[in-house]
Amino acid sequence: MKTLIVVAHPNLENSRVNKAWVDELKKHPDLYTIHDLYGKYPDWQFDVAHEQALIEAHDKVVLQFPVFWFNCPPLLKKWLDDVFIYGWAYGSKSGHKMRGRKLALAVSAGVREHDYSPQGRYQYRLADILRPFEITANYVGADYQPFFAMYGFEDEPGEEYQFNQPALRRGTADYLAYLAEAR
Repeated sequence: MKTLIVVAHPNLENSRVNKAWVDELKKHPDLYTIHDLYGKYPDWQFDVAHEQALIEAHDKVVLQFPVFWFNCPPLLKKWLDDVFIYGWAYGSKSGHKMRGRKLALAVSAGVREHDYSPQGRYQYRLADILRPFEITANYVGADYQPFFAMYGFEDEPGEEYQFNQPALRRGTADYLAYLAEAR
């Protein structure tokens, strides 16, 4: 069964990493369903029944987004709030549609991996920052998978621009390998 890739980037066309990932994923329509939330819902009003049916049609869901103020972009948070509702994702006898379904994250993290460490700039690991997604997956009975992250493409004052096309190609290939591994 195909993997649903829920893309949440507020400016996908100007993204380096997420756009490259989506462009590569589009080459494999037999494997991936790409669902661009900002493109489909510019008014932020979800068709909840459609979103739930889309999830139900896939065994694996990957939430793909840039780390945005140490969280996900706001439309993805609203999507989780609106779609993962009582009676569907959890609770009551019918509220188990996420149970057993693989749920993973693919994030572009911006800065270097070391910055997401106890000794780094933010003093927290990326796994700690993303923990609410793991807790959510556990709460709804989903099978939370290790996340995929691409680090180090943000300009930093006084430093040479560290992100280049070979790194983007490698990171994109690594992302596709990550997705293939978990199938």
